[in-house]
Amino acid sequence: MPLIVQSDHTLLLEVDNPHFAAARDDLLAFAELVRSPEHVHTYRLTPLSLWNAAAAGAGPEDVLAALDRWGKFSTPDNIRTTVQDQARRFGRITLVADSGDLYLTSAEPLLLDEVWSHKSVRPHLAARVAPGRIRVRPLARGHVKQALLKVGHPVLDRAGYTPGTPLPLQLLPATRDGQAWSLRAYQREAVEAFWGGGGPAGGSGVIVLPCGAGKTLVGIGAMGQAQAQTLILCANTTSVHQWMQEILQRTNLGPDQVGEYTGAVKEIYPVTVATYQILTHRTRRRRGAGDEAPSGRRPQPTTAAEAEVEFPHLRLFQERNWGLVIYDEVHLLPAPVFRVTADIQARRRLGLTATLLREDGREEDVFALIGPKKFEVPWRVLEGQGWIATAVCHELRVDLPAALRPAYSVLDGADRFRLAAENPVKIELVRELLLRHPDERILVIGHYIDQLAALASALQAPLLTGQTPQREREKLFSAFRAGEISVLIVSRVANFAIDLPDASVAIEVSGLYGSRQEEAQRLGRILRPKTDGRPATFYALVSRDTVEQDFAHKRQLFLTEQGYRYVIRHAERAAEDEVATRGGDAVTSAGDNDVPLWRIGR
Repeated sequence: MPLIVQSDHTLLLEVDNPHFAAARDDLLAFAELVRSPEHVHTYRLTPLSLWNAAAAGAGPEDVLAALDRWGKFSTPDNIRTTVQDQARRFGRITLVADSGDLYLTSAEPLLLDEVWSHKSVRPHLAARVAPGRIRVRPLARGHVKQALLKVGHPVLDRAGYTPGTPLPLQLLPATRDGQAWSLRAYQREAVEAFWGGGGPAGGSGVIVLPCGAGKTLVGIGAMGQAQAQTLILCANTTSVHQWMQEILQRTNLGPDQVGEYTGAVKEIYPVTVATYQILTHRTRRRRGAGDEAPSGRRPQPTTAAEAEVEFPHLRLFQERNWGLVIYDEVHLLPAPVFRVTADIQARRRLGLTATLLREDGREEDVFALIGPKKFEVPWRVLEGQGWIATAVCHELRVDLPAALRPAYSVLDGADRFRLAAENPVKIELVRELLLRHPDERILVIGHYIDQLAALASALQAPLLTGQTPQREREKLFSAFRAGEISVLIVSRVANFAIDLPDASVAIEVSGLYGSRQEEAQRLGRILRPKTDGRPATFYALVSRDTVEQDFAHKRQLFLTEQGYRYVIRHAERAAEDEVATRGGDAVTSAGDNDVPLWRIGR
């Protein structure tokens, strides 16, 4: 068996064991990946991972059965106790509605005694009305769930939801341009898991699916269940337009029912699609005495009402009687939207994401305010079924030029990382990789605009950044889809929800330090199945023996958990008179004497 369960809550999984893949898929449901070197992956059991498993229907018996099934040795007694205790915590306290009031209830009066006396929870409670019942203050539904989660008591919310203003909606059997379609089996399962039969057991939670697996269609399916006016929040304006296009193509709703709320257009329709950016746009305000925090920073609003004063577009949450709020890319949810979400717990809430990882560590707030994970399918499962493309990941390490080593040695922090990330040698290697994929559509993705501008100039390829006007972005995307351009240089704006189904190669030249979610999103840009069945190829270019190499390892953790393995190679200039052939470690570029020869070895 491939698994060693240790008493410190870590799980060691042998990569070379024939049962590795099956064990990994089981662990994905209830454990978090910590590190993933070549031969042994380390997972950890955490309260949040076990609570999410319980919310998705995996009880302590299921978790322990998986540990026993794959373990080399018997599961330690303290691990059995931890699993049983933490998994069963979810549901020990239930939030219910009764005659217009909210109550915390529990079959354990002593547990509610603890809750009543806890100083961080007490401000949200109104009265102790019975040994097993506490009345919650009005409008504190989200806040009390947040507070209880932080003290280790995840609440099972059964208080129900407002239906919202009705909006008759039908999913069409064919798109408006005549393409037959229906929800795939896993998409229907995701919708059903979220909806929960329409009762208090459903209506809030997160669906986790790979990029390219059709999360937008899951959202449309949820709208079909809700039959109510819907607010959809997206990462950027391009995503807004894609959501609108899919809704208009696949439902009976017309253009007079689906509106855009962005920096450019502010329409409030029965279905309104907005960006997080516009919702968190701040107003300028005069500062009075005491308006500065001691650090010199502007004090942050602490309630949703205060947030709406400083962030006026947050009023969008109250502009209509929404029956459903959809948070696309929920792992990007900004703090002001968290605060408002705490006050709209009576509305159904659906979070969509490829990863629950948040670089700010606020996964617990997603659990409390949007809802627990309700459904997830491992990436490699959908790859095996042909719903997403097979992907091969490479990390290509290049030397930092000797002339830059002295500067690198005296820098630290962000400056040291940036110098390594902007290694000019990467430009030559990108040129070589483009020649290796002559008939494919390629995205070159990076973090630093100066580096991307230099690449665009060297490769004579178009550059798309956050400063590119929306009309120009759409023009470039259309040209890329049509094959009029085969290479597109893109900044972080392309990390999220860009629909470029024919992109089959991504070359990452720099990233946001060790961001695992960014690595997953960038791979996701090329995971749509290709019409000719070709695999997707992902290259991460990394400066060898620098801090960038250390961060690259952290970036790859999430994808390693999903079953992807990086082929790590060293790339270096080959001698001009060397003969290299395709199919070996050395490769030569044909036809242009100015193009460098590269040898990519083990």
